[in-house]
Amino acid sequence: MNFHREPITFVGQVNLKVENLQRSLAFYQQVVGFKVLDQSERTANLTADGKTVLLSIEQPTNVVPKQGKTTGLYHYALLLPNRSDLARIVQHFAEIGLRFGSSDHLVSEALYLSDPDGNGIEIYIDRDPSVWNWNKGEVAMAVDPLNFSDLLSGGKQPAWEGLPAGTVMGHIHLHVSELRKTEEFYTKGLGFEVVNRFGNQALFISDGKYHHHIGLNTWNGVGAPAPSPNSVGLETFTLMLANEEKRNNIINQLKSIGASVAEENGSFITSDPSGNRIILRV
Repeated sequence: MNFHREPITFVGQVNLKVENLQRSLAFYQQVVGFKVLDQSERTANLTADGKTVLLSIEQPTNVVPKQGKTTGLYHYALLLPNRSDLARIVQHFAEIGLRFGSSDHLVSEALYLSDPDGNGIEIYIDRDPSVWNWNKGEVAMAVDPLNFSDLLSGGKQPAWEGLPAGTVMGHIHLHVSELRKTEEFYTKGLGFEVVNRFGNQALFISDGKYHHHIGLNTWNGVGAPAPSPNSVGLETFTLMLANEEKRNNIINQLKSIGASVAEENGSFITSDPSGNRIILRV
């Protein structure tokens, strides 16, 4: 159900820094169900369909563990194609004895876990957009208990075989240091629209009336500092843009609000006001 993928802006790939590449590779293959597309001594690209990179992990030199109360990744979210896929991964987690969180967000049903470095992961499915409740431009979302008996009511699922090929990066949720400049950056700069406000602590933004492509919160504290460059956590994430023209427009919009855009190895990279780095890809 990828109604929101084209021609709108969406999150394509998340790039993480980890403390121990081999430990992370074992987790991401055996627990989450990624396949390794390619790897080197310090990096690996992970895929669900055997061709599209959804997650890359790297072990920086002099890496330091995740620091508390900084900006950066809250979680990235893998969107599964079908509800039966979610039931299947719940069954897999139960079989390996993994502890995980869960929530019914009205628009979606979600599981929550962390990788060995404390990087947050959501694995979810969307409810059909026809049942999402919109009011004055805001979509209703909640944090209700997930109904496992209903989710698993289809009986025992076939044996788990990893992430289904149709898995995509559904959204990313970030810790930021404040919301006013952050909102300006993501709306006036990147062209997203706010679709939900969680008090004065969090914003959810999207393109094309999705429930959210990016979540932004100040739960690590207003004024939270950026982590050190060699700290475990978010390196960059990629925004997929429809065409060159859209990218050029976004670059001009970013410059007009005073945001920096740099060209590195043929890629255009910008940073939000909290130092979260974003690759603008066509």
